[in-house]
Amino acid sequence: MKLIVGLGNPGAAYHQTRHNIGFEVLDRLARRFAPGVIARSKFQGALLEGQMDDQRILLLKPTTYMNHSGRAVAEAAHFYKLPIESDLLVIVDDVALPCGQIRMRAEGSSGGHNGLTDIEQHLKSVEYARLRLGIDPPGLIPQKDYVLGKFRPDQLELIQPALEDAVAAAQCWALHGCTEAMNRFNRKNSA
Repeated sequence: MKLIVGLGNPGAAYHQTRHNIGFEVLDRLARRFAPGVIARSKFQGALLEGQMDDQRILLLKPTTYMNHSGRAVAEAAHFYKLPIESDLLVIVDDVALPCGQIRMRAEGSSGGHNGLTDIEQHLKSVEYARLRLGIDPPGLIPQKDYVLGKFRPDQLELIQPALEDAVAAAQCWALHGCTEAMNRFNRKNSA
């Protein structure tokens, strides 16, 4: 079983904001690999079960808000007794990457992302896979305002194919492992 977590903030006010790109990828994964399945409230999140070939997957959207995502992730990982270094993938936005670029890593630091920082604190580990989707640096806009804002039209052109690449990268990770996903999907631009 693999646990794929998309980070974001719950509520209509945050729908389709840059910070909710993890939720967007999870929605696409759900449509493809858990069609018609209704999410249930579990682990301080919305949880779906699906299937990728012969691999059972759990798709989790924490409903604790971004900065407290670790509670939901830790509860799910501990409940299912998952070895996080091989069976957990977290999908998140990244202001350090150009818009539309994706980057898979087997482990690493939070890079200043509060959602990842909280996950690391609750798991007491940095040894889990993460898939980052670039949303561009904020420039002169305060970072909090930028990540909670919606994509500009020029960014949307880059994000749409990146979302599909992220779905494919998550599927590759689940079926073939992180190294294969990194080799196939870590490139300069997904468009």
